[in-house]
Amino acid sequence: MKVVILDDYQDAVRACGLLGMLEGHDATIHRDTVKGTDALAARLKDAEAVVLIRQRTELSEELIERLPKLRLISQTAGVGAHIPMEACTRRKIAVTAGGSPNPSTVELTWALILAAMRRIPAEMEAMKRGKWQAAPMGRIVQGKTLGIYALGRIGGRVAQLGKAFGMNVLAWGREATAERAMKEGFEMAKSREAFFEACDVISIHLPLNKATRGLVTGKDLGRMRPDSLFVNTSRADVVEDGALVAALKAGRPGFAAVDVYEDEPVLGGRHPLLQMDNVVCSPHLGYATYETLKDYLGLAIGRVVAFAAGKPKDVVNPEALA
Repeated sequence: MKVVILDDYQDAVRACGLLGMLEGHDATIHRDTVKGTDALAARLKDAEAVVLIRQRTELSEELIERLPKLRLISQTAGVGAHIPMEACTRRKIAVTAGGSPNPSTVELTWALILAAMRRIPAEMEAMKRGKWQAAPMGRIVQGKTLGIYALGRIGGRVAQLGKAFGMNVLAWGREATAERAMKEGFEMAKSREAFFEACDVISIHLPLNKATRGLVTGKDLGRMRPDSLFVNTSRADVVEDGALVAALKAGRPGFAAVDVYEDEPVLGGRHPLLQMDNVVCSPHLGYATYETLKDYLGLAIGRVVAFAAGKPKDVVNPEALA
């Protein structure tokens, strides 16, 4: 099969020793991202199978209609809104997906929390300029209140580690969050307003869908204290467009740590958060570890090989095979 792997920024397929799995297939690996239907149609015009790394590229319905040779989309981890499932099924394009739970995003969330609370990036930059303890003093997390918005698999583990650090954990979210909070002994906030007002650190762990897009508003952020920290390692678009930058400029919250952006990749330093001294930024590293990408890509490439052999597996739209 003609296989195209998109958005492999860190050359993970080769670095993880997975290229050999595609022996006998015509594989092309792209390490950059292109945007727009025309550019993607040109890149994928001969593809019979496309491997997607999470949601780095969105495949529109218009694009799908322009790819007559495409037979398979192999998605690393879960399917999201970036794949037009109805169009794929109608066009008899199989979509495969699935991956093992991993701690990568949980660990990065805590790396960002500690880096921001202790002013580590600022102190590193100061040392490079020949200075010593030049940033404002950092703060400990012990005894502070950690707010978890959406106490799912990732949010729940972040909460558990917060408890291990001696933090008070306060949760907010839908019914599933309330049920898990009760089961695991975490306190639910009395109201949405109280949640944003009470927490020293708020970490967002919402999936992106129609219901959650823009769910965290500027009004929510404005309730946070001037010394509080807002952390987002989930999806940028769960926050109202422009609200975080505006809130930080207004001083509530006082700090942010962010791994996700509205338009990725962010190149050339062109993002307002990168110009702010009270923000710690990372380039969507949540799941981007050797172990996680080896697992995700190994499974995704394995599904391509199985499909080519006439033994499709992990197909989320089996109607496409009929």
